[in-house]
Amino acid sequence: MTTDISRRWQLFAITAVIVYLIWLLAPVLMPFAVAAMLAYLGDPLADRLERYGLNRTWAATIVFVVLLVVVGGVLLLLIPLIARQIENLIDNLPRYGEWAQNVAWPWLQARLHLDPHTFDSDRLLAAIKAHIGSIGGIATTVLGKVSRSGLGVVLWLTNLVLIPVVAFYLLRDWDRLVATIDRMLPRSIQPTIAHLARESDKILGAFVRGQLLVMLALGVFYGAGLGVVGLTVGPLIGMVAGLLSFVPYLGFIIGFVAAIVAALVQYGDWTHVLLVCGVFVIGQLLEGYVLVPKLVGDKIGLHPVAVIFAVLAGGYLFGFLGVLLALPAASVIMVLLRYLLERYRMSELYNQEGPEDPVIAEVDVTVHQDGGIETETVVKSPQDDRAAP
Repeated sequence: MTTDISRRWQLFAITAVIVYLIWLLAPVLMPFAVAAMLAYLGDPLADRLERYGLNRTWAATIVFVVLLVVVGGVLLLLIPLIARQIENLIDNLPRYGEWAQNVAWPWLQARLHLDPHTFDSDRLLAAIKAHIGSIGGIATTVLGKVSRSGLGVVLWLTNLVLIPVVAFYLLRDWDRLVATIDRMLPRSIQPTIAHLARESDKILGAFVRGQLLVMLALGVFYGAGLGVVGLTVGPLIGMVAGLLSFVPYLGFIIGFVAAIVAALVQYGDWTHVLLVCGVFVIGQLLEGYVLVPKLVGDKIGLHPVAVIFAVLAGGYLFGFLGVLLALPAASVIMVLLRYLLERYRMSELYNQEGPEDPVIAEVDVTVHQDGGIETETVVKSPQDDRAAP
């Protein structure tokens, strides 16, 4: 075995071990992944403060306090709003059930020629009440788990405390950690890894920071727009649509369908349905022509099908951690695939021409004056050459 092949096998083994450890420790990595994301978001601001003359510790402290204030303010603002919206939704469940039983189900039965007993609206309404009630009573559920499993709540509180602590230390030592990893890389692949890391950083910067702003802007716009239309659950639908907008069209579809149903139940006229359609049409135009080009750009280059596959695959392999990191990981994988594609196009496998295939169909194409095309296929084989005089 040559030295080059041996080195490649060693690199492959190291990479396989790292991937296996990540997969094995996925349940434990959640606070560290969230903390790393917060540190990554705050690193550019800390670097800018360092350029103004502050040392890294003070810069990290200021950025950390700003992040805590922003996250705490958002939670203090959203939690009461979400609680009120869920209570409002629970109070209006009988109206939704009545509309489904008297309007939606009969319409579907008439159009699709279904059996009248196909839909059991009472059972469906009871199931919805049970699930949404469990969401609304999340505090009771948590308290119940506290009394039943002390170890579980200890782990949950530990993770909650670990996130800001780990985020601060990662933010303070971010540049040092990057330099340490760079020094640990084999010198033979260090320039390539450094180049790929810079490209990945550009894409992740565009995605993470930009997509978060897009989700926030869409959530605010949809929530405010549906609130202006007059939907009592409009802000909740808008927040859900904005939160799910990182998957192409998922937030739009779920928010649009939920808003249409809410408008039909609450008002029962076409005017408010058209107003809801107008809100989502404007939101899609705003997302496609203003928010995404300005905040995210076209650097990621992920096809919508690739985005959906990445989210589903990440959730299947790593649970909620995989869903959280699916799109950033897919963006980095896209950088690696582009690099591998360029290497392939520069390799002998792609550029070297092979010998002419003796068994290839030779097609004679004749184009007539009236526009018709006539083709004649002649297959030439070695037996024909031997039979020729």
